[in-house]
Amino acid sequence: MNIQKYMKPVFGSIFILVGLVGCTNLEIEESDSIISKAAGGGFTPVANPASSLSDLYNKVGSDFQTQETMYAMSEVTTDELLIPTRGTDWGDNGIWRQLHTHTWTPAHLFIKNAWNNLNQNVFRATEIIESNPDAAVSAEAKYLRAFNMFFLMDFFGSVPFREVDEGPEINPKVLTRSEAFDFVEADLLAALPGLPDGSPGTANTGTATKAAANFLLAKMYLNSHIYNGGAVDNANMQKVIDAVDDIAALGFAIETGYFQIFESSDDNETIFYLRSDIGARIWNSLHYNMNSPDNTGGGWNGFSTLAEFYDSFEGDPNSNYVGDGQEERRGWVPDASNANNINLGLGYGFLINQQYNEDGTKLKNRQGGDLILKKELTSLVGNGEADGIRILKYHPYDVSNDGSGVNSFRRHQILFRYSDAHLMKAEAMMRMGGDPTALVNELRQARTNTPDLPNVTEDVLLAERGRELYIEFWRRNDLVRFDKFTAPWGLKEVSGDPNKNLFPIPETALLSNPNLVQNPGY
Repeated sequence: MNIQKYMKPVFGSIFILVGLVGCTNLEIEESDSIISKAAGGGFTPVANPASSLSDLYNKVGSDFQTQETMYAMSEVTTDELLIPTRGTDWGDNGIWRQLHTHTWTPAHLFIKNAWNNLNQNVFRATEIIESNPDAAVSAEAKYLRAFNMFFLMDFFGSVPFREVDEGPEINPKVLTRSEAFDFVEADLLAALPGLPDGSPGTANTGTATKAAANFLLAKMYLNSHIYNGGAVDNANMQKVIDAVDDIAALGFAIETGYFQIFESSDDNETIFYLRSDIGARIWNSLHYNMNSPDNTGGGWNGFSTLAEFYDSFEGDPNSNYVGDGQEERRGWVPDASNANNINLGLGYGFLINQQYNEDGTKLKNRQGGDLILKKELTSLVGNGEADGIRILKYHPYDVSNDGSGVNSFRRHQILFRYSDAHLMKAEAMMRMGGDPTALVNELRQARTNTPDLPNVTEDVLLAERGRELYIEFWRRNDLVRFDKFTAPWGLKEVSGDPNKNLFPIPETALLSNPNLVQNPGY
């Protein structure tokens, strides 16, 4: 079976034109001000709350599947990902480079679109809640409202909120970050009793469950000193531990077989996945000529990682072939003998050096030479097509689908998983003055070629979270909490500006709602 190619991102002049329009057109849009369709006030309940809820799940999944907006803001702004310009590819008027170098402005298109998407989702969830649905639908809608407001609070700080009976003549009120924290917490606590457990191996992991709500509560409490200001509160750290214990009590646990977690089959790890096409997670990093069995086309040759992030894993620092002794999470590249690659062609994890076809022959670049992915990037511009280590967690060859191994159309992007919760519990213990070493090593023991750590400090724990959770939407959140987001890393100048821990409120939003105040430093 030939699998149709995922739609490639728009490059070159077309994308540049779109970016320029997005950065200069300050016309107020409906999405910018969360305008209610009920002009002059009043509210007409949604006709079918259950159907609207399903539509909202799909909308959220679509928002998070793209390589722009939430994903770019969560990962490309960190030491895990960057998009170097290779020739003219991925130049895009500098929009990607601005994220890596922390030189974005309030007019940045991805930031504007993320703001609009999240605010739209909050309002749509409120419409469902205010339509007096049955208890189950109401609980899931509250979870989805909390989910989207959490990311608004995390990215932007203050959060606008419009009541459903307010017409466009009413400027939405604005919640402070602390008020938004309280709002999200209240929604989750109210939703919990009405949600299904979400035990492992059930279909519920693609929807709101008690496990998913507890996971999001743990994230909030772990970051509570960031959102509310002040020092770490031991009571909130205990709430992290309690929430993770509640998840474990439902049967969730650390899963062995690291890369199999990202297949679409059920496992003990996946707490909540989004209805998201994972095409961008597969193809945006791979070279044009990198492929997999029964698939036509190739990669988009964009996203790469830094050499220093690759070096944070155990194993040979200059190779990643089968048998090099690297830890499981770093992955592997099939070698010329084709050993252990199950005819994949592509490997897993961090792809470096010579790449091979599924028949063991060397892959070639577009000029006909050997495709050798280079470790180092010397600049954000002027790179060759094979410069930079590539990353692959979601493999196009998914043996969990129907036995054929081919499933490039699955909509199963994992956002909450138990190993993250386990590390959150370890961190909460550490912030309360305890020793998290045993808990961290419990996770490492489930990953092959990953020896125990003698002790765990804050820096060690942050690095461990990076090794376990890379490109899973959480790196920026982690770096901010560990006060490392404004620190230097490869191809990023030192800024040290704490204002960069928040993104700017988009210009169009400020124009449409005078109650909003721009974040400091913008």
